[in-house]
Amino acid sequence: MAAVIIAAAVMLAVAAAGAIFRIVRGPSILDRVLAADVLLAILGGALVIEMVIHRNLDFLALLIAISLIGFIGSVTVARFVTDRR
Repeated sequence: MAAVIIAAAVMLAVAAAGAIFRIVRGPSILDRVLAADVLLAILGGALVIEMVIHRNLDFLALLIAISLIGFIGSVTVARFVTDRR
C-alpha cells in the first residue's frame, strides 16, 4: 500500500508542477484559468489521498468547498467568455 501512495503522490506532484507552469506561462487568460481549475482538482485529489491514508473524514468539508469553488469559477469564466464573443 505504501508504494501505491508514493506513486499517487508523485503523480499529483508532477501534475501540480505542470499546472503551475501553465499558470505562470500560459499564453492566454483561459489557459491560466483552466490550469487553476486543474490545480484545485489536484488539491482535492491530494486531500482524498490524505483522508484514505489516515482513515478519517476531517477534510471532507474542505474538499466540498474546493470542488464548489472550482466549479463556480469555471462556469463563471465560461459564461464571461461566451458573452464576449
